[in-house]
Amino acid sequence: MERVILHLDMDAFYAAVEIRENPTLAGKPLIIGHPGRRGVVSTCSYEARRFGVHSAMPSMIAQRLCPEAIWLSGRMDLYVRVSREIRKILHDVAPVVEPLSIDEAFLDLTGVVKDLEGGRRIALDLKERIRRTHQLTASVGVAPNKFLAKIASDLEKPDGLVVFPLDEIAGRLWPMPIQKLWGVGPKTARRLEAGGVHTIGDLLKVSPESLETLVGASSAVHLRALARGEDDRPVQSDHEAKSISEERTYATDLTDPGRIDRAMLARAEGVARDLRRKGLQGRTVHIKVRTGDFTTWTRSRTLPAPTDLTEVIIGAARELFQERIRLAGRGIRLLGVGVSGLEPAGSGQTSLFTDPEEEKARRMARAADAVRDRLGEEAVTRARLLRKRKAKDSDEASSLPSVD
Repeated sequence: MERVILHLDMDAFYAAVEIRENPTLAGKPLIIGHPGRRGVVSTCSYEARRFGVHSAMPSMIAQRLCPEAIWLSGRMDLYVRVSREIRKILHDVAPVVEPLSIDEAFLDLTGVVKDLEGGRRIALDLKERIRRTHQLTASVGVAPNKFLAKIASDLEKPDGLVVFPLDEIAGRLWPMPIQKLWGVGPKTARRLEAGGVHTIGDLLKVSPESLETLVGASSAVHLRALARGEDDRPVQSDHEAKSISEERTYATDLTDPGRIDRAMLARAEGVARDLRRKGLQGRTVHIKVRTGDFTTWTRSRTLPAPTDLTEVIIGAARELFQERIRLAGRGIRLLGVGVSGLEPAGSGQTSLFTDPEEEKARRMARAADAVRDRLGEEAVTRARLLRKRKAKDSDEASSLPSVD
């Protein structure tokens, strides 16, 4: 049976959602991110991309390339809500959906349709449903495996639909730059190019022994398979998160103890909310602290029992910070809080004696979650974070993962 794999990638997702919410932004260069010397572009509209701006670019460079751009800090709660609604559409048509990030996913239609043409028809219907229900566009690649589907979805962005059969590998895949192969980062690309390998087709002209010398034995086998268009990895819907974390980089180093503690509390609350949303609890709390001179600490502590409560997570994070971080007068450039050792909520051994304070916190968390689900993340805020929320996190240089 011929495999039929789709890769669906929303076009400039954050920016597209903002334009949908505010049509006056249509046709203008829009950047989602934080301007300033430590800011990073999360994504941008295609009007901004014409100036050379792209996701993950430092904001200072983006400002020089496109000084007329409109900047928005982004609304992650809105993007998550839209992403979930789109994912429901994907599950309507495919028995197996593998989310890769907030704005892209693989779908396995093997057995649902008989060939790539059937996959193309499903992809066309998906694009139309997303456009009709959410006023957003998506680019889709249809191919016999994940690698080629991912390559195809990027060929005609935005709003593209490309079918990539195996018999088009020589004409389409081989002329592409070597960086298009999964696993070829900047360092590997430099080694390959020094060895005369500039395109994917060039890689297949190099002897296996020479390729092993350039990238190592295991990487050589992996890259040669991809260059031939071979990829037998299954689409998996049961990927389990190993950890959940939040971190922020700050435009100005944090030095005030009150601001540092509020920032840590905000990260702990975000992690706890994400845990509860996914029905998970975690046993190990970890923090990450980076100073202005790039000195970095990561510290962790294992709890007596798994948790999904802000109060427990921030308690452990504060202890780690106070006992195991020595700033020596330096300010904090980056601060993160995370939880690992995840398991489904309620799956562990329960205590015979419940903590009244913890039970009270749990009831309050459930009530707050219900309000946020209905009215948005800003509907309920801890008093200690009010000043930060009113400032719209203006001291943060980055807050959203980059999307293309």
